[in-house]
Amino acid sequence: MNELRRALLRAAGAGLVFGAGLLRPMRALAAEWNKSGFDAKSIADALRSIGAATSIESKDILIKAPEIAENGAVVPVEVTSKIPNTQSISLVAEKNPFPLIASFDFAHGAEGFISTRIKMGQTSQIRAIVKADGKVYSASKEVKVTIGGCGG
Repeated sequence: MNELRRALLRAAGAGLVFGAGLLRPMRALAAEWNKSGFDAKSIADALRSIGAATSIESKDILIKAPEIAENGAVVPVEVTSKIPNTQSISLVAEKNPFPLIASFDFAHGAEGFISTRIKMGQTSQIRAIVKADGKVYSASKEVKVTIGGCGG
């Protein structure tokens, strides 16, 4: 009997929470999905989808990634933007089948820093694209991917 009472109270509580609008089922609290960008197969299409067809090279974008990645399935990458009012950071690997790897949007005043692991099929340039104050900046770094970790 006690279990039945608990189940009814849980169900009633969930109904009140959803009914009051405190939680909305199946609603993500994230930015819109850039389907065309992540489905793009060329670097030009991927850059166009994020509004970065042209960008300004910047030394205020720091990319920390290994010179040589022994395992292309998990390449650690950190990007720090020292550009004021950074609004977004996107990562592009030029020789990947789908070049746009990740895109992060920042709320006003957030620090322009990301840390993630990416998958790379072969040696390629990794490009970080930063949007700030209506302008687009970029920086790049080459990461060499070895096959099986034996330097091939």
